[in-house]
Amino acid sequence: MCIRDSFWSTLISTVLGTLGAMALERFRFRGKLTYDATMYLPIIIPDIVMALSALLFFVLVAVPLSRYTILVAHVAFNVSFVAVVVRGRLAEMDRSLEEAAADLGANTWTTFRRVTLPLLMPAIVSAALLAFTLSLDDFVITFFVSGPGSTTLPVRVYSMIKFGVTPEVNAISTLMLLGSTVLVVVSLWLQRK
Repeated sequence: MCIRDSFWSTLISTVLGTLGAMALERFRFRGKLTYDATMYLPIIIPDIVMALSALLFFVLVAVPLSRYTILVAHVAFNVSFVAVVVRGRLAEMDRSLEEAAADLGANTWTTFRRVTLPLLMPAIVSAALLAFTLSLDDFVITFFVSGPGSTTLPVRVYSMIKFGVTPEVNAISTLMLLGSTVLVVVSLWLQRK
């Protein structure tokens, strides 16, 4: 995926994954156990199974393969990673801080915005960085659900390697390594802040 598409995949999956984590951790509802088990499937099953499942789904509903099918497939597997990271933070969070905000007169939205969200922000940022990296780096799922004219960076590098490792491949690899390093440094900086 290009960086713009990875950004959109990250944004959508971060919002959906955070909401899913909050629903699983804070509420009781019918089908919660099934939803919880389904949330872990993209993490557990191999990429090739996820790729074939996504391809079969798009063929079944007659959606032509394009960059949008790549986006949907990436969101489908990134939501699980985001939910697991955010849910881990929610599980260890002290609920008495939210209760204190409610005792001091804050409504549900104000409590979420001023107490819960700041406490969750390190986990949300970490989950977003993980989702961005997974989306930018994914080859197998992208290869299966991409249509004509929607070549992503990993697929392009793969096609270039068929003819030998050229200086272009080395340059792209160096840039991706540099970009990943920058993301790690930003993550560490945000954690210290």
